Amino acid sequence: MLKERVLSRADLICDISDRQLLELIEEELYLMSGETYLSLKDKYELLKEVYNALRRLDILQDLLEDDSITEIMINGYQNVFIEVNGKLKRCSKSFSSEEKLYQVIQQIVAGANRIVNESNPIVDARLPDGSRVNVMLPPVSLNGATMTIRKFAREPMTMDWLRDKGAFSIFTERFLEILVRARYNIFISGGTGSGKTTLLNGLSNCIPSDERIITIEDSAELRLNGIENLVRLEMKNANIAGENQITIEQLIKAALRSRPDRIVVGEVRGEEALSMLNAMNTGHDGSISTGHANGPEDMLKRLETMVLMGVDMPVFAIRGQIASAIDIIIHLGRVRDGSRKLLEIDEILGMEDGQVKMKKLFYYDQKKGLLPADSLKNTKKLKEYGQYEAYEGLLSEHTNSNGGETGHKEYF
Repeated sequence: MLKERVLSRADLICDISDRQLLELIEEELYLMSGETYLSLKDKYELLKEVYNALRRLDILQDLLEDDSITEIMINGYQNVFIEVNGKLKRCSKSFSSEEKLYQVIQQIVAGANRIVNESNPIVDARLPDGSRVNVMLPPVSLNGATMTIRKFAREPMTMDWLRDKGAFSIFTERFLEILVRARYNIFISGGTGSGKTTLLNGLSNCIPSDERIITIEDSAELRLNGIENLVRLEMKNANIAGENQITIEQLIKAALRSRPDRIVVGEVRGEEALSMLNAMNTGHDGSISTGHANGPEDMLKRLETMVLMGVDMPVFAIRGQIASAIDIIIHLGRVRDGSRKLLEIDEILGMEDGQVKMKKLFYYDQKKGLLPADSLKNTKKLKEYGQYEAYEGLLSEHTNSNGGETGHKEYF
C-alpha cells in the first residue's frame, strides 16, 4: 500500500534522487501514521522495504546485508531459500511478481556487464562485493526465473580468518602456509559449495608480497591483499552475435607472456586444464587452481577428461603432465552437520605402473577431525625456497606437543 502511494506521487521514480525518494516515502509514512497506528520499528521496516523495492534490489537487499546468510536461492518469484550455518531453509520473503524478479535480475546482470534474455538464458555474473551470481531464465528454467547467489565474507579471507572460523587448526594453517611459500603447485578439489574459492583466497594471501601474480577467473572473486604487482584477468562471454568471447584458456596463454611468478586460476572446467598444467610445468612454481571432484583420485580422472576435451593425447602422456605439474591436492567437502571441512591433503609422487602415484599426508576422522598420516617426501622445494627449517621446526613442535606421539589431537 505504501509503495503504491509513493508511486502515485512520482510518475518517474528514476528522475528523482535517492534523497528525494526517501523524503517522499517519509511523507507518505507520516500521512499513513495519522490514519493507522505505526510503531517506530514498523515505520523503519516499511521505509526500508519500499526504498529497496524502488531503488535497490528489493527483498534481496536485506538478505545480502545479513552476514549470517551464505547462499540465496530463488526458484521463481515466490520461492526463496537461504543457507544459514550450512542449513537450507525457506525465506519468509518473496518477490511481489515475476516482473519484479526480472527487473532485479536485469539490474544485477547489467551491473556486471552481462546480458541475459530468452536467446541467452544462462549467465554467470558477480555483485560489486564479489558474490557469485548464476541466472537461468525460461525456456531452460521451467520454474520461472532462477537465480543463485553465493555470498562471500566482507572480511579479507586470510588463513588466520579461516582458522578463526574453524576451518582448520593452527598446525594445518602453518603447514599450508609453508607449502605456498615453498612454491608447491597446489590443486584444490571439492564439490559445489565446499569452500574451494574461500580456501584459494586464504592460500593466495600467503604469497610473498614481492612476487608478480596473475589471477584468472570466469567471474572475479579472489581478493589478494598486500600484493602490489597483481594482474587480475576475467573471461569475457560472447556478445549477442556469438562473437568476441575470451576464454580461460586464452587468458592463461596470454598470462604466460606477461612474466608472472605465479598464476592463480579460480577454477578449471574444460580444455583450459592443459594450459594450466603447462603453466605449472614451465617454471611457474607456486601456481594454484581449483576443480570440482568427489575426491583426490576423482580429481585426477577429471583432469584427464578435461585435457582430452581440448586435445587428442595418449592418456599416459596426460598422466605424466599431471604428475609433473601438481605437487599437492587438497580436498574439501561438507560433513553431516553441513559445515565445510578440509578432508584430505595428498602429495603427488610421480608415476608408477602407468598411474599417478599419491601419498596421503592428512585425512579426516569424523570424531577427531583432520589427522596427519605421513610427512612430505619431496622436500626439494622446501630447501630451494628456504622453507625446510620452518617445516622441520613445525614437525618438531607438533611431535613435542603430543608427547612424542605421531598422531595428533582434534583440529576442528
